[in-house]
Amino acid sequence: MTESAPRVRGTEFQAPKGVPDYLPPESAEFVAVRDGLLHTARLAGYGDVELPIFEDTTLFARGVGESTDVVSKEMYTFADRGDRSVTLRPEGTAGVIRAVIQHGLDRGPLPVKLCYAGPFFRYERPQAGRYRQLQQVGIEAIGVDDPALDAEVIAIADAGFRSLGLADFRLELTSLGDDTCRPQYRELLQDFLRTLDLDEDTRRRAELNPLRVLDDKRERVRAQLADAPVMLDHLSEDAKRHFEAVLAHLDRLGVGYAINPRLVRGLDYYTKTTFEFVHDGLGAQSGIGGGGRYDGLMRELGGKDLSGIGFGLGVDRTMLALRAEGKTAGDASRVDVFCIPVGEDAKLEIAGTAAALRSAGVRVDISYGDRGLKGALRAADRSGASLALIYDDGAEVKVKDLSSGEQESIRAEVVVDEVLSRLRR
Repeated sequence: MTESAPRVRGTEFQAPKGVPDYLPPESAEFVAVRDGLLHTARLAGYGDVELPIFEDTTLFARGVGESTDVVSKEMYTFADRGDRSVTLRPEGTAGVIRAVIQHGLDRGPLPVKLCYAGPFFRYERPQAGRYRQLQQVGIEAIGVDDPALDAEVIAIADAGFRSLGLADFRLELTSLGDDTCRPQYRELLQDFLRTLDLDEDTRRRAELNPLRVLDDKRERVRAQLADAPVMLDHLSEDAKRHFEAVLAHLDRLGVGYAINPRLVRGLDYYTKTTFEFVHDGLGAQSGIGGGGRYDGLMRELGGKDLSGIGFGLGVDRTMLALRAEGKTAGDASRVDVFCIPVGEDAKLEIAGTAAALRSAGVRVDISYGDRGLKGALRAADRSGASLALIYDDGAEVKVKDLSSGEQESIRAEVVVDEVLSRLRR
């Protein structure tokens, strides 16, 4: 990915700070990672949904939680021309829930299973793996509270990463309890936090949402949290059975995991099963994706009292994780065949050949602009093509294998069949 760099002489405009550009050949890897992560969701029956880039600000304030850093510090919020407060989406779940309620999908077969991909926006301090425009793949399964569904969602993410060749990651998970045990735990945690030497901002956070304090990254605070009570020790019987069933399903699916009782996600709506995929090759920004169950979110946003579970996986961070393992995804070649005309008549012939090959599903580019043969062959090499077709004004076409350098002449009328035959070998 190419981030906004120091200003280049003669370049008037740069991408905004913290917003990466993906250009060929790297963009091929971006597409492969995004589509690979989506593919495992589609195999499990998740349908694609396209979400608005911006929504009513209140949707995120209520859906994500006003005590979160995302809402209080990181959202891109502005007034539109009608003086309505709108926000560039910082995450996907709240928008999906809004769409399900608005279009009545919750009145049909349950669970509603949806997947999506695209850019999300958070005003953060840019660094490797943390961007102000981040790219994610997400899924949501709404309407059924079933531990088997929790395991399916987690397994889809695990399979997506592995399908790309990623290996050195781990799954951490916990349970954040349900409505019958969370209030008591909240009071217990707040009582503990009141005994600590915390700054005023952290004390206010402890009163609003004490779980957020457990996610504090400062060493001074973390040292004081060593003896903090954890939710796993205070689960209700129902929440405990639910979590144990999730683990049993993951065991049956062969998905490895590590229980992390101190795992806290950055959004307020999580309940019960909560998880994160971590890759230590990324340094401080080690999370490559995560999610959890969000019972109560649909009710909070004005819909039925239906449960849901989902995840968001970082496309940018997955690419960085692959590089940390010395791996890539996707095919960096732009085309399979590069056509080189020599002479005006050859341009007409080669246009027809290129069209026929494209109709057959072959990626084809043509040398334009009357460049010489040597220059055209250099362009063919840079394109990643395996074959070059060199047309002159004669009745034959030269077919050059760009990996071996071997070349032979064949009749123009059979060139399409010959190319297709070679590409299938």
